Amino acid sequence: MTVLDAPAGSAVPAVPRQGLVPVFVRLKLTLLRNGLRQSSGRRAAYVASLVLTLLFAAGQVIGLVALRGHGQAGTVAVLLTAVVALGWAVMPLYFPSGDETLDPSRLVMLPLRPRPLMGALLAASLIGIGPLFTLALALGSVIAVAHGAAAVAVGVIAVPLTLLVCVALARSVVTANIRLLTSRKGRDLAVLSGLVIAVGVQFVSFGAQHLGRAGGLSSLEPVADVVRWLPPASALGAVGSASEGSYGTALGQLVISALALGALMWLWQRSLVKLMTSPDGSTIAAADRSADRSGGDRSGLFSLLPEGRTGTVMERSLRYVVRDPKTKASWVTALAIGLIVPVLNAAQGSGSIYFACFAAGMLGMQMYNQFGQDTSAFWMVALSVSSARDAYVELRARALALLLITLPYTVLVTVVTAAVLGDWAALPGVMGLSFALLGAMLATGALASAMFPYSIPQDGAFKNVVPGQAGLAWISLLGGMVAAAVLSGPVIGLTVWLHMAGHQDQLWLLLPAGAAYGTFLAWLGVRLAAPLTADRLPEILAAVSKG
Repeated sequence: MTVLDAPAGSAVPAVPRQGLVPVFVRLKLTLLRNGLRQSSGRRAAYVASLVLTLLFAAGQVIGLVALRGHGQAGTVAVLLTAVVALGWAVMPLYFPSGDETLDPSRLVMLPLRPRPLMGALLAASLIGIGPLFTLALALGSVIAVAHGAAAVAVGVIAVPLTLLVCVALARSVVTANIRLLTSRKGRDLAVLSGLVIAVGVQFVSFGAQHLGRAGGLSSLEPVADVVRWLPPASALGAVGSASEGSYGTALGQLVISALALGALMWLWQRSLVKLMTSPDGSTIAAADRSADRSGGDRSGLFSLLPEGRTGTVMERSLRYVVRDPKTKASWVTALAIGLIVPVLNAAQGSGSIYFACFAAGMLGMQMYNQFGQDTSAFWMVALSVSSARDAYVELRARALALLLITLPYTVLVTVVTAAVLGDWAALPGVMGLSFALLGAMLATGALASAMFPYSIPQDGAFKNVVPGQAGLAWISLLGGMVAAAVLSGPVIGLTVWLHMAGHQDQLWLLLPAGAAYGTFLAWLGVRLAAPLTADRLPEILAAVSKG
């Protein structure tokens, strides 16, 4: 019998009201379980990451416990906590889809009040690998720096306070930026996250080597003295202060972390209320930029491009670099890594100016799989190619668009590397060698694009090859790079001979020789790839349309 069928005047039993916390905890566990059921690969990846995190957390705790009694234990504890807190603030911006409960916009249609919802979301956030790792760090830090009953008592408060500040920090940042993260710009940010991690690893490596030369952990004490007053590291700094008998300082550091937690919760609540009560403008059409401008007219710098098919193809390729997330990520990665590797090695004193050729290699790889970035839209290109001449103009225009970026950037990297090392005498030779390598990469890239095209998936931020075409990608890239190195052999051999024969004063000859040889290789590669492209248009379209 339903409520509507109950006799008049009878008392309807009250429906028990369940709190939101157990509901959201079960929701988090259900989402995790259902996600692992999707594929065996996902289960294997999660189990592997869990095992690695547990091992790393255990090693971290053992290392911190081993530091107990060491003079720099407090320095290590507060700095590690600050780094982990920075990760909590930054990483959700790059991986917002890793936890479905991070997106509160999914709950806007439910009649939920902000404060109960915040408590439930906070409890759900405590389930996962990240909170487990942070908890291990906090426990190990307390064991390392706590001496005495008062310090232990402060540590009992500091451990959960540190964890809560980290989780609230992540929640407030994500909630305030969730509209951006679910937009096209947010997807671009997710694609570029790998670059940020790679660049960060390079700087961490450089900093670690610099730290080893600067005197070890003692050189970090000035930084630690500041960080121990910043939340959530201040909570663990309070444990160290209590161990030293500075109870007033310990209380002040605990209060700072508690106030930070309150401020983060307030910011989170404010962003949550705004998100759940304001309209979503993501579907509002953008204003017309220029209503009276015809679609075929070029503006800005694009007006400097040549007329005809060459200028049109160059403009399209350059717009891909700006607008397509995968193409943009590939270019930014090549530009950043191409500069970081030679310059950081030079700054460390262990590099050579010839490391600047690494930039030419990274940038030249952008010529590979030219048609893959078109995806299924390649059919429009295929319809416009009716002869080998049309294919030649198409490939030449794509190579010219690439050279607009790669040539000046290669010169920039070479000059910066030479300036850091102070080796100006070798600059012309290295630049000529870079030009030869870049021309060889353009030649082999054009041929690989025609013979080994593959599809680039559009649905995954970190997938650059669709399943089943990984072999084509490896053949295209590795085979092309080996062939480019072989084609650059004459210039490489001339460089080695000039050094071994003691003719360093004639290294400048490599600049015109490398530029001319690279130009010839690029022209020859495009010329040979043109008839192959014209003959294989259906095969290319089928290969690049699988994503």
